[in-house]
Amino acid sequence: MNALKADRSLFGVEAVARMIESGATLLLAAEEALLDQLPRGNWIAGTIPYFMSAEQGGVEDHERIFVTRLPEQARVHRQELMDGEALPSFAQSGPDNGFTLLYLPSQSDVHGMFALHGQTWPGLFDRPVVGWVAGTALDRVGLDTAKVYDGASGTKSDTHAAVMHIALPDHAWAAVDTVNLFEQGDGDAIHFDTLGFTAGEARINGQKRRLIDYIEEHGIDTRLPLVADYNGAKINVATARIVEEEGKLEFFAPVFPGITYRFAKPIGDYPALFAEKVAKMDRPPSFSCNCILNYNYADLEGRHTAGITGPMSFGEIAYVLLTQAVVYLTIEGL
Repeated sequence: MNALKADRSLFGVEAVARMIESGATLLLAAEEALLDQLPRGNWIAGTIPYFMSAEQGGVEDHERIFVTRLPEQARVHRQELMDGEALPSFAQSGPDNGFTLLYLPSQSDVHGMFALHGQTWPGLFDRPVVGWVAGTALDRVGLDTAKVYDGASGTKSDTHAAVMHIALPDHAWAAVDTVNLFEQGDGDAIHFDTLGFTAGEARINGQKRRLIDYIEEHGIDTRLPLVADYNGAKINVATARIVEEEGKLEFFAPVFPGITYRFAKPIGDYPALFAEKVAKMDRPPSFSCNCILNYNYADLEGRHTAGITGPMSFGEIAYVLLTQAVVYLTIEGL
Protein backbone atom coordinates (compact mmCIF):
# COMPACT_ATOMS: atom_id res chain seq x y z
CA MET A 1 0.00 0.00 0.00
CA ASN A 2 1.48 3.37 -0.98
CA ALA A 3 1.68 6.36 1.35
CA LEU A 4 -1.49 7.94 -0.02
CA LYS A 5 -3.57 4.83 0.59
CA ALA A 6 -2.05 4.26 4.03
CA ASP A 7 -2.94 7.77 5.15
CA ARG A 8 -6.41 7.95 3.59
CA SER A 9 -8.20 4.66 3.12
CA LEU A 10 -10.82 2.20 4.43
CA PHE A 11 -9.94 -0.09 7.35
CA GLY A 12 -11.66 -2.54 9.67
CA VAL A 13 -12.51 -1.62 13.25
CA GLU A 14 -9.57 -3.54 14.77
CA ALA A 15 -7.02 -1.86 12.50
CA VAL A 16 -8.42 1.59 13.31
CA ALA A 17 -8.37 0.82 17.04
CA ARG A 18 -4.67 -0.04 16.78
CA MET A 19 -3.97 3.27 15.04
CA ILE A 20 -5.80 5.15 17.79
CA GLU A 21 -3.92 3.27 20.52
CA SER A 22 -0.62 4.12 18.81
CA GLY A 23 -1.37 7.82 19.39
CA ALA A 24 -2.15 8.73 15.77
CA THR A 25 -4.39 11.72 15.03
CA LEU A 26 -7.27 10.49 12.89
CA LEU A 27 -10.25 11.93 11.05
CA LEU A 28 -12.84 9.19 10.67
CA ALA A 29 -16.07 8.51 8.82
CA ALA A 30 -18.25 5.39 9.00
CA GLU A 31 -21.54 3.92 10.14
CA GLU A 32 -22.51 4.63 13.75
CA ALA A 33 -22.25 0.96 14.84
CA LEU A 34 -18.59 0.87 13.75
CA LEU A 35 -17.57 4.15 15.35
CA ASP A 36 -19.20 3.07 18.63
CA GLN A 37 -16.60 0.30 18.95
CA LEU A 38 -13.52 2.54 18.90
CA PRO A 39 -11.35 3.38 21.95
CA ARG A 40 -10.72 6.91 23.14
CA GLY A 41 -7.97 8.90 21.49
CA ASN A 42 -7.02 11.71 19.15
CA TRP A 43 -9.86 11.41 16.67
CA ILE A 44 -13.13 12.95 15.60
CA ALA A 45 -15.70 11.38 13.30
CA GLY A 46 -18.98 11.72 11.49
CA THR A 47 -21.48 9.16 10.25
CA ILE A 48 -21.78 8.28 6.55
CA PRO A 49 -21.48 5.04 4.53
CA TYR A 50 -20.36 6.63 1.21
CA PHE A 51 -16.75 7.32 0.30
CA MET A 52 -14.29 8.14 -2.45
CA SER A 53 -11.52 5.57 -1.97
CA ALA A 54 -8.11 5.31 -3.60
CA GLU A 55 -8.62 1.60 -4.25
CA GLN A 56 -12.24 1.32 -5.39
CA GLY A 57 -13.26 4.83 -6.29
CA GLY A 58 -16.77 5.68 -5.17
CA VAL A 59 -18.03 3.04 -2.77
CA GLU A 60 -20.83 2.39 -0.28
CA ASP A 61 -19.31 0.51 2.65
CA HIS A 62 -21.09 -0.50 5.87
CA GLU A 63 -18.26 -2.66 7.26
CA ARG A 64 -15.20 -0.40 7.25
CA ILE A 65 -14.11 3.01 8.50
CA PHE A 66 -12.59 5.68 6.30
CA VAL A 67 -9.40 6.93 7.91
CA THR A 68 -7.58 10.18 7.24
CA ARG A 69 -4.34 10.09 9.21
CA LEU A 70 -2.78 13.49 9.86
CA PRO A 71 1.02 13.93 9.78
CA GLU A 72 2.84 13.36 13.08
CA GLN A 73 3.94 17.00 13.19
CA ALA A 74 0.28 18.10 13.15
CA ARG A 75 -0.64 18.08 16.83
CA VAL A 76 -4.06 18.30 18.47
CA HIS A 77 -4.35 21.69 20.13
CA ARG A 78 -7.90 21.11 21.41
CA GLN A 79 -10.89 18.93 20.58
CA GLU A 80 -14.43 18.79 21.94
CA LEU A 81 -18.13 18.61 21.23
CA MET A 82 -19.78 22.05 21.27
CA ASP A 83 -23.45 22.90 21.64
CA GLY A 84 -25.27 25.75 19.96
CA GLU A 85 -24.54 28.19 22.75
CA ALA A 86 -20.78 27.63 22.63
CA LEU A 87 -20.29 27.06 18.90
CA PRO A 88 -20.17 30.72 17.74
CA SER A 89 -16.89 31.10 19.63
CA PHE A 90 -15.30 27.86 18.37
CA ALA A 91 -12.71 29.54 16.14
CA GLN A 92 -11.31 31.64 18.99
CA SER A 93 -9.85 28.62 20.79
CA GLY A 94 -7.60 27.59 17.89
CA PRO A 95 -3.80 27.76 17.72
CA ASP A 96 -1.78 30.66 16.32
CA ASN A 97 -0.59 28.48 13.44
CA GLY A 98 -2.65 25.54 12.22
CA PHE A 99 -6.17 24.75 11.10
CA THR A 100 -9.55 23.73 12.45
CA LEU A 101 -11.79 20.78 11.60
CA LEU A 102 -15.53 21.20 12.09
CA TYR A 103 -18.00 18.30 11.77
CA LEU A 104 -21.74 18.97 11.96
CA PRO A 105 -24.68 16.51 12.14
CA SER A 106 -27.10 17.05 9.27
CA GLN A 107 -30.44 18.71 10.08
CA SER A 108 -29.31 19.70 13.57
CA ASP A 109 -29.64 23.16 15.09
CA VAL A 110 -25.86 23.64 15.00
CA HIS A 111 -25.90 22.80 11.29
CA GLY A 112 -28.50 25.49 10.67
CA MET A 113 -26.78 28.04 12.91
CA PHE A 114 -23.45 27.66 11.15
CA ALA A 115 -25.00 27.79 7.69
CA LEU A 116 -27.03 30.92 8.41
CA HIS A 117 -24.70 32.90 10.66
CA GLY A 118 -21.25 31.28 10.77
CA GLN A 119 -19.65 33.82 8.44
CA THR A 120 -20.19 36.50 11.11
CA TRP A 121 -18.62 34.56 14.01
CA PRO A 122 -15.43 35.98 15.55
CA GLY A 123 -12.13 34.52 14.42
CA LEU A 124 -13.65 32.37 11.66
CA PHE A 125 -11.13 33.53 9.08
CA ASP A 126 -8.09 33.63 11.38
CA ARG A 127 -6.94 30.17 10.22
CA PRO A 128 -8.18 27.58 7.72
CA VAL A 129 -11.49 25.95 8.72
CA VAL A 130 -12.59 22.81 6.91
CA GLY A 131 -14.99 19.98 7.59
CA TRP A 132 -18.19 18.31 6.52
CA VAL A 133 -21.79 17.59 7.43
CA ALA A 134 -22.39 14.04 8.64
CA GLY A 135 -25.34 12.09 7.30
CA THR A 136 -26.95 8.67 6.98
CA ALA A 137 -27.53 6.08 4.31
CA LEU A 138 -29.83 7.61 1.71
CA ASP A 139 -32.51 4.99 2.32
CA ARG A 140 -32.42 5.83 6.04
CA VAL A 141 -32.89 9.61 5.76
CA GLY A 142 -35.67 10.57 8.15
CA LEU A 143 -35.27 7.31 10.06
CA ASP A 144 -31.73 7.58 11.44
CA THR A 145 -30.02 10.71 12.73
CA ALA A 146 -26.53 11.80 11.76
CA LYS A 147 -23.93 11.73 14.55
CA VAL A 148 -20.55 13.31 15.23
CA TYR A 149 -17.94 11.99 17.67
CA ASP A 150 -15.23 13.34 19.94
CA GLY A 151 -12.81 10.48 20.42
CA ALA A 152 -11.00 12.13 23.32
CA SER A 153 -14.08 11.97 25.56
CA GLY A 154 -15.60 8.92 23.87
CA THR A 155 -18.90 10.74 23.27
CA LYS A 156 -21.19 11.19 20.28
CA SER A 157 -24.04 13.56 19.57
CA ASP A 158 -26.70 14.44 17.02
CA THR A 159 -27.08 17.95 18.47
CA HIS A 160 -23.47 19.12 18.94
CA ALA A 161 -20.60 19.99 16.60
CA ALA A 162 -17.29 18.14 16.76
CA VAL A 163 -14.34 20.54 16.73
CA MET A 164 -10.66 19.67 16.46
CA HIS A 165 -7.99 22.37 16.39
CA ILE A 166 -4.66 21.27 14.90
CA ALA A 167 -1.39 23.12 15.63
CA LEU A 168 1.41 23.11 13.08
CA PRO A 169 5.11 23.89 13.60
CA ASP A 170 6.18 27.40 12.64
CA HIS A 171 7.77 26.27 9.37
CA ALA A 172 4.51 24.70 8.10
CA TRP A 173 1.19 26.12 7.03
CA ALA A 174 -2.21 24.90 5.85
CA ALA A 175 -4.22 26.02 2.84
CA VAL A 176 -7.84 25.39 1.88
CA ASP A 177 -9.16 25.04 -1.64
CA THR A 178 -12.33 23.86 -3.36
CA VAL A 179 -13.30 22.19 -6.61
CA ASN A 180 -16.61 23.36 -8.03
CA LEU A 181 -17.53 21.93 -11.41
CA PHE A 182 -20.57 24.16 -11.73
CA GLU A 183 -20.76 27.59 -13.33
CA GLN A 184 -23.63 30.03 -13.53
CA GLY A 185 -25.82 29.40 -16.54
CA ASP A 186 -27.05 32.06 -18.93
CA GLY A 187 -30.59 31.98 -17.56
CA ASP A 188 -32.60 34.49 -15.59
CA ALA A 189 -31.29 36.28 -12.52
CA ILE A 190 -32.93 35.03 -9.32
CA HIS A 191 -33.07 37.00 -6.07
CA PHE A 192 -34.56 36.10 -2.69
CA ASP A 193 -36.10 38.50 -0.19
CA THR A 194 -35.49 36.39 2.91
CA LEU A 195 -32.65 34.32 4.34
CA GLY A 196 -33.30 30.62 4.79
CA PHE A 197 -33.22 26.98 3.72
CA THR A 198 -36.65 27.24 2.02
CA ALA A 199 -38.18 29.55 -0.55
CA GLY A 200 -41.63 29.85 -2.02
CA GLU A 201 -41.32 33.01 -4.06
CA ALA A 202 -38.34 34.61 -5.71
CA ARG A 203 -37.74 37.64 -7.88
CA ILE A 204 -37.04 36.41 -11.42
CA ASN A 205 -35.47 39.27 -13.36
CA GLY A 206 -37.16 41.54 -10.83
CA GLN A 207 -40.61 39.95 -11.14
CA LYS A 208 -41.94 38.14 -8.07
CA ARG A 209 -42.99 34.57 -8.90
CA ARG A 210 -43.49 31.16 -7.35
CA LEU A 211 -40.17 29.43 -7.86
CA ILE A 212 -41.68 25.98 -8.46
CA ASP A 213 -43.85 27.41 -11.28
CA TYR A 214 -40.77 28.95 -12.91
CA ILE A 215 -38.89 25.65 -12.67
CA GLU A 216 -41.76 23.71 -14.25
CA GLU A 217 -42.31 26.20 -17.06
CA HIS A 218 -38.64 26.20 -18.03
CA GLY A 219 -38.02 22.49 -17.55
CA ILE A 220 -35.15 23.12 -15.15
CA ASP A 221 -33.26 20.09 -13.85
CA THR A 222 -33.07 20.70 -10.10
CA ARG A 223 -30.11 18.34 -9.84
CA LEU A 224 -28.24 21.41 -11.06
CA PRO A 225 -27.65 23.83 -8.17
CA LEU A 226 -28.29 27.51 -7.98
CA VAL A 227 -24.92 29.24 -8.32
CA ALA A 228 -24.01 32.61 -6.82
CA ASP A 229 -20.92 34.68 -7.55
CA TYR A 230 -19.33 35.93 -4.31
CA ASN A 231 -16.60 38.25 -5.59
CA GLY A 232 -15.35 35.62 -8.02
CA ALA A 233 -16.00 32.58 -5.81
CA LYS A 234 -18.76 30.35 -7.17
CA ILE A 235 -21.02 29.14 -4.34
CA ASN A 236 -23.62 26.42 -4.98
CA VAL A 237 -27.00 26.05 -3.32
CA ALA A 238 -28.32 22.56 -3.97
CA THR A 239 -32.03 21.75 -4.04
CA ALA A 240 -33.07 19.19 -1.45
CA ARG A 241 -36.63 18.70 -2.66
CA ILE A 242 -39.71 20.35 -4.10
CA VAL A 243 -42.60 20.47 -1.63
CA GLU A 244 -45.57 20.65 -3.97
CA GLU A 245 -48.25 20.85 -1.28
CA GLU A 246 -46.57 23.90 0.26
CA GLY A 247 -45.48 25.44 -3.03
CA LYS A 248 -41.83 25.80 -2.06
CA LEU A 249 -38.31 24.48 -2.49
CA GLU A 250 -36.10 23.20 0.29
CA PHE A 251 -32.33 23.67 -0.06
CA PHE A 252 -29.26 21.97 1.43
CA ALA A 253 -27.74 25.41 2.11
CA PRO A 254 -29.38 28.77 2.75
CA VAL A 255 -30.13 31.42 0.17
CA PHE A 256 -29.27 35.01 1.06
CA PRO A 257 -30.99 38.29 0.16
CA GLY A 258 -29.02 40.67 -2.03
CA ILE A 259 -27.22 37.89 -3.92
CA THR A 260 -27.79 37.06 -7.60
CA TYR A 261 -28.37 33.36 -8.30
CA ARG A 262 -28.70 31.49 -11.56
CA PHE A 263 -29.20 27.80 -12.21
CA ALA A 264 -25.95 26.11 -13.20
CA LYS A 265 -24.91 25.06 -16.68
CA PRO A 266 -25.18 21.29 -17.26
CA ILE A 267 -21.90 19.39 -16.98
CA GLY A 268 -20.69 16.46 -19.05
CA ASP A 269 -18.45 13.61 -17.86
CA TYR A 270 -18.07 14.36 -14.15
CA PRO A 271 -14.97 12.21 -13.41
CA ALA A 272 -13.16 13.48 -16.52
CA LEU A 273 -13.92 17.10 -15.73
CA PHE A 274 -13.01 16.57 -12.09
CA ALA A 275 -9.63 15.07 -13.05
CA GLU A 276 -8.97 18.08 -15.25
CA LYS A 277 -9.83 20.49 -12.42
CA VAL A 278 -7.49 18.86 -9.88
CA ALA A 279 -4.66 18.06 -12.31
CA LYS A 280 -2.63 21.00 -11.02
CA MET A 281 -2.51 19.74 -7.43
CA ASP A 282 1.18 19.27 -6.67
CA ARG A 283 0.64 17.09 -3.61
CA PRO A 284 -2.18 14.96 -2.21
CA PRO A 285 -4.40 16.77 0.29
CA SER A 286 -4.26 16.01 4.00
CA PHE A 287 -8.06 16.23 4.16
CA SER A 288 -10.77 16.15 1.52
CA CYS A 289 -14.49 15.49 1.17
CA ASN A 290 -16.97 15.44 -1.67
CA CYS A 291 -20.73 16.00 -1.77
CA ILE A 292 -23.16 13.08 -1.64
CA LEU A 293 -25.14 14.74 -4.44
CA ASN A 294 -22.12 14.55 -6.73
CA TYR A 295 -21.81 10.85 -5.83
CA ASN A 296 -25.48 10.24 -6.54
CA TYR A 297 -26.13 12.44 -9.58
CA ALA A 298 -22.83 11.76 -11.37
CA ASP A 299 -22.97 7.98 -10.78
CA LEU A 300 -19.55 7.89 -9.10
CA GLU A 301 -19.78 4.38 -7.67
CA GLY A 302 -16.64 2.55 -8.80
CA ARG A 303 -15.23 5.67 -10.45
CA HIS A 304 -12.19 7.61 -9.23
CA THR A 305 -11.87 11.34 -8.65
CA ALA A 306 -8.14 11.84 -9.11
CA GLY A 307 -6.34 12.37 -5.77
CA ILE A 308 -9.48 13.32 -3.84
CA THR A 309 -10.53 10.66 -1.34
CA GLY A 310 -12.66 10.86 1.77
CA PRO A 311 -16.27 10.91 2.92
CA MET A 312 -19.19 11.86 0.72
CA SER A 313 -20.92 14.50 2.79
CA PHE A 314 -24.30 16.14 3.29
CA GLY A 315 -22.50 19.49 3.09
CA GLU A 316 -18.92 20.68 2.83
CA ILE A 317 -17.16 23.31 4.94
CA ALA A 318 -14.49 25.69 3.71
CA TYR A 319 -14.92 28.52 6.23
CA VAL A 320 -18.63 28.53 5.27
CA LEU A 321 -21.12 25.84 4.32
CA LEU A 322 -20.96 24.66 0.70
CA THR A 323 -22.96 22.12 -1.31
CA GLN A 324 -22.24 20.08 -4.46
CA ALA A 325 -18.57 20.93 -4.08
CA VAL A 326 -15.25 19.37 -3.07
CA VAL A 327 -13.22 20.79 -0.18
CA TYR A 328 -9.60 19.90 0.44
CA LEU A 329 -6.78 21.04 2.70
CA THR A 330 -3.07 20.77 2.06
CA ILE A 331 -0.24 21.18 4.53
CA GLU A 332 2.92 22.77 3.18
CA GLY A 333 6.37 22.79 4.73
CA LEU A 334 6.29 19.36 6.38
